[in-house]
Amino acid sequence: MTTTLRPYQSAAIDAVLDYWGNGGGNPLVSMATGTGKSVVIASLVRELHQINPDIRLLMLVHVKELVAQNVQALLRSYPTANIGINSAGLGRRDKRQPILFASVQSIHREDSYSIGRRDVVLIDEAHLVPRDGDGMYLKLMDRLRTASPDMRVAGFTATPYRLDSGRLDQGEGRLFDDMVVNYGIGEGIRDGYLSPLVSKATATSIDVAGVARRGGEFVTGALELAVDKDFITRGAVDEMVALGEARRSWLAFCAGVAHAEHVRDEIRRRGISCEMVSGDTPGGERDRIIRAFKDGQIRCLTNAMVLTTGFDAPMVDLVAMLRPTLSTGLYVQIVGRGTRLADGKSDCLVLDFAGNVRRHGPVDAISVETKGGSGKAKAEPDEVRAKECPGCNSLVALNTRTCPACEHQWPVEEKPKHAPVADGTARILLTEPPAWVQVDDIRYFRHAKEGKTPSMRVEYGCGMEVYREWICFEHEPGSFPRGKAVQWWRERAEGEVPATVAEALRRSGDILPPGEIRVRLKGKFWEIIGRRGVYEGEPPVAEEPAYEPQRRSWQRPDLDDTEIPF
Repeated sequence: MTTTLRPYQSAAIDAVLDYWGNGGGNPLVSMATGTGKSVVIASLVRELHQINPDIRLLMLVHVKELVAQNVQALLRSYPTANIGINSAGLGRRDKRQPILFASVQSIHREDSYSIGRRDVVLIDEAHLVPRDGDGMYLKLMDRLRTASPDMRVAGFTATPYRLDSGRLDQGEGRLFDDMVVNYGIGEGIRDGYLSPLVSKATATSIDVAGVARRGGEFVTGALELAVDKDFITRGAVDEMVALGEARRSWLAFCAGVAHAEHVRDEIRRRGISCEMVSGDTPGGERDRIIRAFKDGQIRCLTNAMVLTTGFDAPMVDLVAMLRPTLSTGLYVQIVGRGTRLADGKSDCLVLDFAGNVRRHGPVDAISVETKGGSGKAKAEPDEVRAKECPGCNSLVALNTRTCPACEHQWPVEEKPKHAPVADGTARILLTEPPAWVQVDDIRYFRHAKEGKTPSMRVEYGCGMEVYREWICFEHEPGSFPRGKAVQWWRERAEGEVPATVAEALRRSGDILPPGEIRVRLKGKFWEIIGRRGVYEGEPPVAEEPAYEPQRRSWQRPDLDDTEIPF
């Protein structure tokens, strides 16, 4: 079955091309695991090549699996593309093709001329690019620029920060200039493209007090000594078996090779099929085990930190974290292994024996603080950003008053005179319910800024507050804003969706306005996320000012109607 680009995928391509069209340098695209970065990359390559057939592109990743995945995504949407592959793991060492897919390990020793001029470099899993000049990626970029001084680089990642240096688009020595797209786990779940996550507090916990740290993370050897204890392993496996009885595909993250082996052996003792993979597992054996796991022949797979990126197993419906981490990026990558959709999968259960949920907060509300030009991408061992519901053991946000799972009520406590600064709201997903407010007045306006595409601004008067949303009827077909406008109209009115703001305003009487809207604070602004009932006040007013802004001059050619599979 094939599908066209999803609205947010089209928006990501638009954002990158608009950024370059307006003279921008190196953009960063942040998209949650499971939302189709490979599809966006393939479509971007295809569109760039159609804009300029002479363009020379390089697609870089760090593992052979991602090389193969990105090649397949491009060939599905652009089967006539002239591509090459440079990956020792795949047995290919191509160099001269105009579209070249490569693993950075295979190609970083090449001089700046052996693979020819490269106008654009796309980097998947861009969080692996370091900030200093000693890494393979940056050395390769420097060499390529000797042949192509105006080369552009675009990065794609689910976690736009590093443990050692924070935000990828901030601070001295950064490769990426601006984050142009940020579509996270929360948005993906909200829009129905990712599987919901649920978490339960566990009786078994891992004590990291006294574990040595280096570079902001636990020292691997010291961490494994603290984690790999028989009583911890037995207790954790007992809970996995009890809570995962109805779950069909388990993935366990362990603190080291020996620890992963011990967890595997304990699970096998319970009569459950289980295998282990690590960096020491021979390539052929590792591929065989992973195929068997994906085919459902193995119920549980333990690993020693080799399945955090580039691993696609949609049916995973239980993630067990037995590896504590101070890295926010690593935590999000681990949890992201369970967010893909699959037939028969309603959600993914996260069992956090390592205290990572409490330590880092909800994965749909991760915020990397910015101080002095770099962000903080790590937590402290004793940070607490979640609490356990006494009614159902769910991990919920610290400020939650009503448990969303069992409706347990927490008493309202009197605020202390010196309230501590909140360190984040936390569960595996943000749960504090947004508020419903009654609509007292509705107005529709033409919203226009010079050089920008106009939109229809909808203003909802709710008591003393006014909440606004912008409906982008005139954005390009297939773009994310136009897709949201189409959805907005079809949910509220009959007939063909307006092509212009003027038409929408003329037909505003056809719109069925809501009696209540649901709002939540997103950053500094309110966001409307729900509507219900029917407005019973005076008929909404539609106003259209005379000002007509100019459209941007940089335009891309229309693509054909080829459907792109996801």
